[in-house]
Amino acid sequence: MPRVLLIDDTPEIAELLTYSLRDQGYDVVTTGFDSAVSDLVAEHHPDAIGIDCSVYQMSETLFDAVRANPDLTALPIVIVSDTPEKADASLRAREAEHVLLIPKPFTGGHIARALAQLLQSPSPQAP
Repeated sequence: MPRVLLIDDTPEIAELLTYSLRDQGYDVVTTGFDSAVSDLVAEHHPDAIGIDCSVYQMSETLFDAVRANPDLTALPIVIVSDTPEKADASLRAREAEHVLLIPKPFTGGHIARALAQLLQSPSPQAP
């Protein structure tokens, strides 16, 4: 069962997404916004991360913190955004890989399908 670290700054949405993702077969660890995301990854060893923050800059901060760790550059990340054009431009500028963007409004099914797609993608081989 794939483990997902779900980061959401709205507890009610986090709760709904947790139930939905568990129904889809994911083991879910949920937290609010935490800039020490690399510590959370080290603690919980997720197969993927889902980020839904009400302000996209918060999501960017988390994305950058994960990608700053060389061991996490291929960790799949799903980002939910209410400003998808801005988010897409930001991710393109970062040459982001192994990430999918979900525009709001969204459902747990959207997140589950994005996670499944990322988790089925082959990871780059180590040299």
